[in-house]
Amino acid sequence: MAVLDDLKVDLTVILGRTRMPIHMLLRMGRGAVIELESTDTDMVEILANDHPIARGQIIVTGNRISVEVTELIRRAEVVREPGVTIGEGAVLPAGGGGFDGF
Repeated sequence: MAVLDDLKVDLTVILGRTRMPIHMLLRMGRGAVIELESTDTDMVEILANDHPIARGQIIVTGNRISVEVTELIRRAEVVREPGVTIGEGAVLPAGGGGFDGF
């Protein structure tokens, strides 16, 4: 568990999204309100290091706001073969699977 002590995970909760021209954004001051394309009953997205990991609902209790995780997002299964790496630096297994020339 000591390995996990220095693990840094950036968590992001996305409440909603909107689009607006940059000139409108630059004119906004402190206390400006940005209208989102969602309602208070919509699900929120939960990201870990910019990767979706879960969905949830906003819970307001007094002056505290929290997120209740209601659904975990499963990572797509990755097909792996022993000795083969996907991407740069791919390694082929010894004795086969590679291009032998012309």
